[in-house]
Amino acid sequence: MNDATDCWDRETLGVSGCQRCSSLVESRSQIVDGVGPTDTNLLFVGEAPGANEDEQGEPFVGRSGTVLDTELRDAGIPRADVRITNCVRCRPPENRDPTVTEREHCRTYLNQEITAVDPELVVTLGKVPAEHLLDRSVAVTSEAGNIDEIDAGETSYPVLICVHPAATLYDPNQSDVFEKTLRAAAEHAGDGGQSALDEF
Repeated sequence: MNDATDCWDRETLGVSGCQRCSSLVESRSQIVDGVGPTDTNLLFVGEAPGANEDEQGEPFVGRSGTVLDTELRDAGIPRADVRITNCVRCRPPENRDPTVTEREHCRTYLNQEITAVDPELVVTLGKVPAEHLLDRSVAVTSEAGNIDEIDAGETSYPVLICVHPAATLYDPNQSDVFEKTLRAAAEHAGDGGQSALDEF
């Protein structure tokens, strides 16, 4: 198993040649790195690439990505102005959830990405990234809009819990929660403050 530091590119915030998870190496067609500016105020963190992401090499390009793009636009946030990444950069077999070990293998990359981007706010999209970053059980539906804190390197970052875009496809009631959380993220990052979070 190769060392994470050997695979990390500080310039591009990308990963190459990682072989740390044998099942993911077999299931991926490519490593899917984060996309977007390397100095943005907003960093969105999802779970792992799906089939579309694995094919196109970019996070959130399937149906969930369409929902995310639409709600970002409605909140006044161009997708090109934010960075979007995942806890795990390789597609798990049969789109299963990444295991704890797989997430931990990729955690070094994620922490380095967070530290390099140095965002005003990290937004977790769904249960897996919220629990992974916060290291606790998270009831996403009831905790959406809540803000917590993580340490990455020597710096602490606020983390805003958000439902996954896909949740709005299966439960229309989640649409309002998702929309409100993204508006809060936009205001928080734009103002460097807490104002929009008071709506929750």
